[in-house]
Amino acid sequence: MPASPVVEHAVEIAGLVKRYDDRAVVDGLDLAARPGQVTAVLGPNGAGKTTTIECAEGLRRPDAGRVRVLGLDPWTDARELRPRVGVMLQDGGLPTGVPAAQMLEHVARMYADPRPLAELTDRLGLASFARTTVRRLSGGQRQRLALAAAVVGRPQVAFLDEPSAGMDPQSRHAVWELVRELRDEGVAVVLTTHLMDEAEDLADHVVVVDHGHVIAQGSVRELVASAQDRTLRLDAPPALDVAALADAVTPAGGPRPVVAEVTPGSYTVVGAVGPATVAALTAWLAAQDVLATRVTVGRRTLEDVFLDLTGRELR
Repeated sequence: MPASPVVEHAVEIAGLVKRYDDRAVVDGLDLAARPGQVTAVLGPNGAGKTTTIECAEGLRRPDAGRVRVLGLDPWTDARELRPRVGVMLQDGGLPTGVPAAQMLEHVARMYADPRPLAELTDRLGLASFARTTVRRLSGGQRQRLALAAAVVGRPQVAFLDEPSAGMDPQSRHAVWELVRELRDEGVAVVLTTHLMDEAEDLADHVVVVDHGHVIAQGSVRELVASAQDRTLRLDAPPALDVAALADAVTPAGGPRPVVAEVTPGSYTVVGAVGPATVAALTAWLAAQDVLATRVTVGRRTLEDVFLDLTGRELR
């Protein structure tokens, strides 16, 4: 068998288009993921990220564009790619009538050099439900089993869809440690998640997708970096006059911060936030006879950036 070509990008997507009926849910999207990195793909519901990843997994055929995984076409070269790619679907995609351990043993037998099952069982805490049928597992247990099935074959590329959804904190951290280990082994991990702290903690590269396009990408540091912008968070009674608050904290001749009531009683002030901003805020609150229960200042987070890019409206 000829040696596999050396590729700079484990996943390359260029000009991807996928339509359902007459609607393009992915419309000219470009994306790349490197070996030895975690690439997090973020986007609101309906943004096109799941369809994009399904095209890379060979589960859907693109209508236009170029998709390559390890230099191969995931649709036409599926047989060659399957032993080299791990896939974890959000719904698990697992047979429901067999015990968890039996299912994982069956998957492991499909590979020439699988990971030791005892190691995976211990790392992901599978022993406690090894004899339980898949249909009777909790959501978090199914996710751990699905992750084990995705990585047991030592993939070169791992597509992980919401890998820690429904998990308790202990399970989440076990999953995160395994993802970091895969990255350090040189695996290209492509991660889709709605958990901004997960992406912020794990990702080497972040791709934000909306309306079928990539609207921003870079490292977490690059996306949140700004020469001046910080975020002040304030907990106070709901329905404060945010326009008046913005007036109060705007420096003379300086830029006006963006002030919003994110949820009832929770406010953010984003901009050139400094000591003078905090002083002006507290003076304004005192003049309104309003007591704040919490005031914190910190850098912008990935969630702040995500909401700025994609909006706060429900979809």
